[in-house]
Amino acid sequence: MNSISTYYFNIKKIIAFSFLLLAFCSSDAQKIIVDASGNGNFKTIQQAINSLPDSATKPRILFIKKGIYNEKIFIEKHNIVLEGEDKNAVVLTYSIARDEWRCEHADDWGVATLNLRGNDITLKNLTLQNSFGFDHSGEITVPCAADSSHKKNIRRDGHQMALRSFQTTRLKVINCVLKAFGGDTVSPWNTDDGMFYFKDCEMWGGVDFYCPRGWAWAENCTFFATTGPASIWHDGSKHEDSKTILKNCSFKGYDGFMLGRYHRDAQFYLIDCLFADNMADKPIYRVSTTNVIQWGERIYYSNCHRKAGDYSWFKNNLETAKGKPSHDQITTSWLFGNRWNPLLNE
Repeated sequence: MNSISTYYFNIKKIIAFSFLLLAFCSSDAQKIIVDASGNGNFKTIQQAINSLPDSATKPRILFIKKGIYNEKIFIEKHNIVLEGEDKNAVVLTYSIARDEWRCEHADDWGVATLNLRGNDITLKNLTLQNSFGFDHSGEITVPCAADSSHKKNIRRDGHQMALRSFQTTRLKVINCVLKAFGGDTVSPWNTDDGMFYFKDCEMWGGVDFYCPRGWAWAENCTFFATTGPASIWHDGSKHEDSKTILKNCSFKGYDGFMLGRYHRDAQFYLIDCLFADNMADKPIYRVSTTNVIQWGERIYYSNCHRKAGDYSWFKNNLETAKGKPSHDQITTSWLFGNRWNPLLNE
C-alpha cells in the first residue's frame, strides 16, 4: 500500500472510530441500568448512586427497570436523574414513621424513602412510597430512647415521608406517584433557595402531604387526601417572594377533606384547579401559633371550580396579590425568574 493509500486508510479508521465514540457517548449509552432481577449494571438504586462521582456537568441517568425496590435511598450528589421504565411498575418503597426515626436520631436525615441533599435532581416515571401507614391498621408502640418513658406510641396517620429534601434546589419530579397514608408525604424543604417543579404527578397522604418550602410549581397534578385536616401547606417565611403555585391540578379525598393550611408565612396561587364535590367548605386557613406572620394572608385563586358549585372563598382574586399578576402571567418564568428554567430538557 503506497503512502497516499495508507493516509486515506488511516483517515477512514479515524472517522469510523469517531462515529463509534459518538454513539457510545450518546445519552442512551450513558444510562446506568438498575434492574432488581440482576439484568442491569446494578441490582439496587443506592449501589448505582454510590458508583457515581459527586458532581458532573451533565445529568447522569439511572434507568430503573420494572420491579419493586425495597430501599431507603440517599442522594448527596448532584446532577442525577432517576428514570423509571413505567411509573406504576417501578416502585421505590420503604416503611418508616418519622416519630419512630426520631427516637434514635437527632435529625431527619434518613426519615424518608428518598432523602435528598444534592442539587439538580430529576425523578421521572416512577412510584415513590412510604408504606408505613399502609402496613399498619392502627397505632403501634415502639422503644424510644428520646422519650422519658422509653417508649412511644406511633400513629398510623403520623408524619411519614416518601420524599424529604434538605439543601436541595432545582428538583424536578415528572409523571410520578408519591404516596403515603400519613402526613408530609412530599417534603421538599429549603426556604433559602429551594426551587421545585412537579408535573403530571399523583400525590397521596394525610395532613400537609404536599408541603414545599421556598418556590414550588405543581402542574397537572392530582392530590388524594387519605386523612388529616389539610392537604397542602407552604413555608415561604425566608423570602417575601417565595410562593407555591398549583396550576391545572385536581383535589380529591375522603368526605369532608380540607384543602390547605399554613402556620408560617406562606403564599398560595391556585390557577385553573378543580375541587371534588366532597371537599369541605373551608378556606385555606392559618393555624394558631406564636409564629410572627410578616406579610399577612396571601392566598390567591384564578378560574378554580367545583362541579357541584363554587364556594365563595375561591373566587378570582389575583388583583389583590402584590403586583396584580394576570392569569396568563403566572408561569414558571414568573415564579423562578432568571434563576432556573425547569422546562429545558423536560
